[in-house]
Amino acid sequence: MVMSQLSGSIKGALARMSKTMVVDEKVLNDCVNEISRTLLQADVRFETVRGVQASIKSTVNLQALADGTNKRRVIHRAVVAELRRMLDPGKPSFTPSKGRKPASVVMFVGLQGSGKTTTCVKYADYHRRTKGFSPALVCADTFRAGALDQLKQSATKAGIPFYGSHTESDPVKVAVDGVDRFRNEEGCDLIVVDTSGRHRQEAALLEEMRQVAGATRPDLVVLVMDASIGQAAFEQAQAFRQSAPVGAVIVTKMDGHAKGGGALSAVAATKSPVIFVGTGEHIPDLEAFDAKSFVSRLLGLGDLSGFMDKIHDVIPGPADNTSPYQILEELIKRGNFTLRDLRKLFRAVQSMGPLGQLVSMIPGGLISDKFNDKEGQAKMKRYMTMMDSMTDAELDGSSSPKLMNQSRINRVARGSGRPVREVVDMLEEHKRMAKMMSKLPNVKRPNDINHIANAIPHELLNRFGGKFGLQKLIRQMGAPQS
Repeated sequence: MVMSQLSGSIKGALARMSKTMVVDEKVLNDCVNEISRTLLQADVRFETVRGVQASIKSTVNLQALADGTNKRRVIHRAVVAELRRMLDPGKPSFTPSKGRKPASVVMFVGLQGSGKTTTCVKYADYHRRTKGFSPALVCADTFRAGALDQLKQSATKAGIPFYGSHTESDPVKVAVDGVDRFRNEEGCDLIVVDTSGRHRQEAALLEEMRQVAGATRPDLVVLVMDASIGQAAFEQAQAFRQSAPVGAVIVTKMDGHAKGGGALSAVAATKSPVIFVGTGEHIPDLEAFDAKSFVSRLLGLGDLSGFMDKIHDVIPGPADNTSPYQILEELIKRGNFTLRDLRKLFRAVQSMGPLGQLVSMIPGGLISDKFNDKEGQAKMKRYMTMMDSMTDAELDGSSSPKLMNQSRINRVARGSGRPVREVVDMLEEHKRMAKMMSKLPNVKRPNDINHIANAIPHELLNRFGGKFGLQKLIRQMGAPQS
């Protein structure tokens, strides 16, 4: 099952538990067993699932709960906490320091076909784009034909300097020459070294990996693994850790494989921290991994922190480091939501990453699920094309829906080359979002629990266990409360 199916199955189990009239041991066992079956179908290791099952049952002692305790909330909280624990090895990895001299060296290892070379470029680009680093890339993969050309093409596209050799066959010499070159270069503070991969964990690969690590003395060794291998990630991570000082893992291809959850949990079982997950083919499609945020999005609780981080990437604040929350407040404080605002929002959403990943961060359903797939992305582009065919009065008028009579709708349809019914659909979507936006101006500070509780739909608030449950959840996520 893909990640969306995993999410739906777990949420379904919790929803059925919440709807029962009386919560007893049978209801608890049914819920836990259904979640366990879902995890096994996602290729999570049996030992891990058994541990999750036992931990939830030991945490939720229904007979010991005081009268009046919300048993549904206790079970829900225990499931959330245990899923987070399952994915969190509890061990932080080395974090590069901006401006460090000499530059930090990060070496990438992994099997051939895992997406290692592309991930090297993504990692370097992530630190340049979001952290302000000045990275460089070194191609020490002399085994695979075309490795240097692949790195060169991606590095050039990302605007990152690189080093490699078409003539030198010794990967250790190439790695040392590249690291020495960039270590002495002014401004460079992060060097990413790509090493050779193989079709399997053969002795030659592991020995070469040890030699390159010994010669370059990296601050961090990152193992890149393909999400499609599922629970086999446990044995692979263990094998690499025995041969090299692997300090972190990046799991790639999380956007399209059914076994992504199994791979993440298997890696965590080895106590190796997952620092990033690959979420697409493009260079920006690399997401910092956090177990709490991942589980929150998996269970439909939203990841407001991750969403705001992406807003901050796309719409950076002024020089005084204005909070992204303040930026969002500025966008909605006018009290009306025009078609021009909708077009700006769509453009921002498109530049913030894969829509499935982004929509799952937004609690309350502000952006409809209809935009949560490739067809949805195409529909968003069509809506923007239609809005490009509108006049300023139509885009900026607070009464645009009333202004848009049949004649104007026909004109927009002709100008954009789209059917009339699609223009009508776009106007209906704007009306729906404007109605939801009208609730948001009361949210003056996102860490004020009263404002948040008043802004989100009542049905969603009930899912959190009311205002008290929402406050508890936010505290668990680490947000300060006023």
